[in-house]
Amino acid sequence: MSAELEATVDGLSYSYRPSLMGAPWEFRLAGDAIEWNVGRQSGRIAYEKVRRVRMSYRPASMQQHRFVTELWTDEGTGLPIVSASWKSMFEQERFDLRYSDFVGELHRRIMQAGAAVQFERGRNPLMFWPAVAVFGGVTLALLLLVVRALQSDAPGGAAFIVAFTALFLWRGGHFLRRNRPGVYRPDALPPQLMP
Repeated sequence: MSAELEATVDGLSYSYRPSLMGAPWEFRLAGDAIEWNVGRQSGRIAYEKVRRVRMSYRPASMQQHRFVTELWTDEGTGLPIVSASWKSMFEQERFDLRYSDFVGELHRRIMQAGAAVQFERGRNPLMFWPAVAVFGGVTLALLLLVVRALQSDAPGGAAFIVAFTALFLWRGGHFLRRNRPGVYRPDALPPQLMP
């Protein structure tokens, strides 16, 4: 694996590749700011300028165990820090321990800066609650299909729909449970949003 694909955390730096063809995102925790570099672009955000931090669970097609921490400033700058990186065309690599260490240290430094920061967890409520309603509606429809299949004397079809419904409830419920909106304390990171 080339050096640019490696995620390294020496207590101060972390990098990941968000896409196979794109430049890696590189972060470094300096004494007073987080410095970032993406290809030819770079910048730094002082810890005291951070206004919002959001942690969420965002599975991707190739990586079902993927977490994202996003930082925003007053200027609207958003920095995504992701727990997985593209390794090859068909594989993403998880950086669980390195990501956890980096995000924990980032929170500690933001706290020490003493800025007024809003620490949010999960998805935006405007997206989350409609998703819960759709999830409930689809679950109800699937259960009605099971009843209809049993009324039509099609036990094989009913068994297939029950199996699909169980898988849907397991995967969808897992996603919704991890991404429930709320706030958290920076000294107590939400365990369901950490690898």
